[in-house]
Amino acid sequence: MHEFRLPTKSNRTAVVGRTGTGKTRFGMWLLSTAPFDKVPFVVIDYKLEGLFAQTDRIKEIGLDEVPKHPGLYIMRPTSFDDDAVEAWFLKIHARENVGTYVDEGYGIDRHSKGLRSVLTQGRSKNLPVIFLSQRPAWISPFVFSEADFLAIFPLTKPEDQKKIREIVPGDPFEVLAALPPYHSYWYDVARNTGFNMLPVPGDDDILNTIEDRLKAKKGRL
Repeated sequence: MHEFRLPTKSNRTAVVGRTGTGKTRFGMWLLSTAPFDKVPFVVIDYKLEGLFAQTDRIKEIGLDEVPKHPGLYIMRPTSFDDDAVEAWFLKIHARENVGTYVDEGYGIDRHSKGLRSVLTQGRSKNLPVIFLSQRPAWISPFVFSEADFLAIFPLTKPEDQKKIREIVPGDPFEVLAALPPYHSYWYDVARNTGFNMLPVPGDDDILNTIEDRLKAKKGRL
């Protein structure tokens, strides 16, 4: 029996699920475990997620900035910033050793060459990605073809379910239908192994973990 694994600094992870299923909280929990003590990790915040506003330890940066030092950073593009976001992905592809967290992923052009480059070469360049979306059918197919891990929550649209069934053996949505709310299905691609996941900790616990890790990092400088 294979053991449960979390992503490392070279892994790509997709988190999918309709609104209200627990997808965003799960993504935030993954972020709280991410290797931002080893590489800079940038949150691309299309949703203006309220939890990020509750800490000043996540440094805000502009769309033209690529951080050099480990830590958590945040930038807040709008739907009019496609060119700037594309240029940013090309910059981190060239820089290497930069992590990315995206929610909602359909804010990025599904044909983005920069995102595709980061996803397809992320392992060799240490470009970890956590990519969240409620509409898998709307985002770059490379998010799934290059994923090392998938966290799956209930999806309503048949075209979205179809995307996931093309990758995950069996039917994860039948599994999810038998589970209580906020549970999820975790699929480890390399080991072809799935796990039924309990709900992750609450917002306060996640935020405290992020705060404590960033505080400890600052104390070591």
